[in-house]
Amino acid sequence: MNTIDFSPLYRSSVGFDRIAALLDRSLRADQSAGGYPPYNIEVMDDDCYAISLAVAGFSKEELEIKVEQSVLSVSGERADPETAGRYLYQGIASRSFERRFNLADHVEVIGAELNNGLLTIKLQRQLPEAMKPRAIAIDDSTGQVLEHDTSSGHAA
Repeated sequence: MNTIDFSPLYRSSVGFDRIAALLDRSLRADQSAGGYPPYNIEVMDDDCYAISLAVAGFSKEELEIKVEQSVLSVSGERADPETAGRYLYQGIASRSFERRFNLADHVEVIGAELNNGLLTIKLQRQLPEAMKPRAIAIDDSTGQVLEHDTSSGHAA
């Protein structure tokens, strides 16, 4: 497997070493996960996302969703696959699985639903108040405070 050299990034940036680890984990996960179950990642709105996994044949009791250290894990384990009938051909996968998704900072899971064999997990970026854009007052030479509107770029 090829590695990516991030040393040019480290020369002028501080605190981005997490990106190298994230990319490395993602490259390894893609090779080991295979294609089961298939999934979509959809942008619903500016800060809203949805991950849909095709989990036909799984009940909600056989599925588990958890988030730990900015990693969303979705796993499915069939209750008892041995009780299935005898098949001449079995094209519908019924094996256990685990999928992992790395979440950006401040992306939270806000809900999940299972409908027609699709597990849809809804996510939303929820920035803390301290990180949201805010107007900064500017004192002019007369001592008056001018309000600066950050959204339009003009002083008010």
